[in-house]
Amino acid sequence: MPETRKPNPARRSERSRQAILDAARELISEMGYAKVSIEAIAARAGVGKQTIYRWWPSKGAVVFDSFLALSQDPEGEGMALPDTGDLEADLKLVMRATVAELADPAFEAPIRALNLEIINDPDLAAQYREKLADPVDEVKKERLRSAQRAGQLDADADLDLVLEVLYAPLHHRWLHRSGPLTAGYADALVDATLRAFRPAGEITPGS
Repeated sequence: MPETRKPNPARRSERSRQAILDAARELISEMGYAKVSIEAIAARAGVGKQTIYRWWPSKGAVVFDSFLALSQDPEGEGMALPDTGDLEADLKLVMRATVAELADPAFEAPIRALNLEIINDPDLAAQYREKLADPVDEVKKERLRSAQRAGQLDADADLDLVLEVLYAPLHHRWLHRSGPLTAGYADALVDATLRAFRPAGEITPGS
């Protein structure tokens, strides 16, 4: 008699967890953050409320994890920016991927919904910075520190300002739908940022 294979609890749990994260993003896109409840997420995911509370203490915690999962490394190696030794090439790769992500309807709709809530909810904004934005920014700054050590970026540059110069125009264009999000635009932002923060004493070609 053939042996019956037993279900793998870990695999079943991971499927449930992913279903919950997907459901949270879908519902936020459809209803807005304020109207989404744990009950609604559970119903959409096909799980019980207690399954959600086993992993997350609140709706906010589920929501943040659902957005963080969009950019997680599928191999589970954690967040990191490429570091090939060529800052310009690495930043253009990252910015092109960011532009493509923001132009993807599956990503854009829930992010817009969350941004609307962040604008009107200071507590949610603080949680967003602490749990998602700040850790991502720190990863970006670590790549910039590597460039400073390699002499590819001004050693005295304020890295928070570098990130603002690099990303703020993109976020403005995306938020206001004021122009196309293209690879060429991503490259132009990198070029402008590197010109602004080139190492002290470096001469611009053609000057």
